[in-house]
Amino acid sequence: MQRKKGTLFLVGIGPGDHKDMTAQCIAVLRNCDVVVGYKRYVDLVKSFIGEKDVISSGMSQEVERCNRAIAETRKGKNVALISSGDTGVYGMAGLALEIIDRKKLWNRIGVEIVPGIPVIHAAAARLGAPLMNDYAVLSLSDLLTPWETIVKRLTHSAQADFVICLYNPKSKKRTRQIKEAKSILLQYRKPDTPVCLARNVGRKGESITITTLNKMLRYKIDMVTIIIIGNSTTVVRNNMMITPRGYSI
Repeated sequence: MQRKKGTLFLVGIGPGDHKDMTAQCIAVLRNCDVVVGYKRYVDLVKSFIGEKDVISSGMSQEVERCNRAIAETRKGKNVALISSGDTGVYGMAGLALEIIDRKKLWNRIGVEIVPGIPVIHAAAARLGAPLMNDYAVLSLSDLLTPWETIVKRLTHSAQADFVICLYNPKSKKRTRQIKEAKSILLQYRKPDTPVCLARNVGRKGESITITTLNKMLRYKIDMVTIIIIGNSTTVVRNNMMITPRGYSI
């Protein structure tokens, strides 16, 4: 008897709050056979998993998680490999697809992408409308991308007057990058440019702070902080950041 083809669902679970999870995400979690993910993210969706099999691991084990999820799928199971936010935005989708391609598994398993709300969009919704015009999203982590490349991207984004969104701005070991990023931005932005620091968006301890580019390092910044730096037209009104689209009003 031919084994049933399993499907690997690459699932974005959103920032963390259940109200920010899509109906498709919840349906997949409830109906799949196995859930694979970073332990902290698995804990966020426990109420939808029930008694099904769970494979979880810690940070820096992304390749292992992908391989285990694919191995379970090849057994004919439907597997949800979860990421916070959107699976295609600093999530697991790209790595999983690279491994599937390298192993030539396209015809052996099914693959379905389940989008989620990116953390940056959830943060923006709490702020008002900071992303109404063109914006750039960068990670300041140089674990997988050379710092020289990050500096080049940040510099060009600042020169082009994009609203800039920063992921992974600072960790216990990486403390200089956010300082260098601020110095680069101050070459092209005014010191009073509006900046938002959004921590633990959609999770316990959420905080939203609006400050300025010149003052932003006075506040706590870590790996659960998302930073939004306004462009030359961004303003703050009634505790909301607004980046005009350019309409005549």
